[in-house]
Amino acid sequence: MKELHHLEEYLKNVSVPEGLKKVSELYPGKVKFSSSLGQEDQVLTDIICLNSIDISIFTLDTGRLFNETYELIEKTEARYKKKIEIFFPQANSVEEMVNKNGINLFYNSVEERKMCCNIRKVEPLSRALAGVSVWITGLRSSQTTLRHELPLIEWLPEKQLIKYNPLLHWSYDEVMGYINVHSVPYNPLHDKGFVSIGCAPCTRAIEPGEDPRAGRWWWESSHKECGLHVNK
Repeated sequence: MKELHHLEEYLKNVSVPEGLKKVSELYPGKVKFSSSLGQEDQVLTDIICLNSIDISIFTLDTGRLFNETYELIEKTEARYKKKIEIFFPQANSVEEMVNKNGINLFYNSVEERKMCCNIRKVEPLSRALAGVSVWITGLRSSQTTLRHELPLIEWLPEKQLIKYNPLLHWSYDEVMGYINVHSVPYNPLHDKGFVSIGCAPCTRAIEPGEDPRAGRWWWESSHKECGLHVNK
């Protein structure tokens, strides 16, 4: 896609606020940012709100999040006077899964964990992105091995939209530097060793020197992805 190539070249040479503003102007009303309330996502929320960029923000409530995450949603909305749209899993799908496989089925096998992620995250994400032209994420290339080769922007044919990762080449220190300078609210669990925060039963703090994603699905030796950012 020639247009996508031109857009990518532009985005490579501008600041994050400029890039976000550009895509919001190219696709008015059709740009959404998916936030998991992580540190990178809080940086993007701050940039979007402080620069009054026309990008809606949503998050996925799996029903198993930490209480600190729920509190951060409220604190973020109060700080920026901007509503975060919340998408939930389909109740009947959760009921069927839990009644058949147990409340903590994800500990049983990788297959059952991925089924839980699919029902609680992947399906709600599909609904959240319906009719969207550009999906903004807070992914960084240094977060996991699988994310090292991520492009700045890409066309997702299965979703029929553009995925834009504006913080792709930011370091962790740059993220924290922005948070400190701008006093961005973030999850207090980060200060207790939780680098990547997801559902409460599936997340633990990591030890010094461990991979940043080691605390996610810590009982597995898989690729540590839930399916949201794995293209099929």
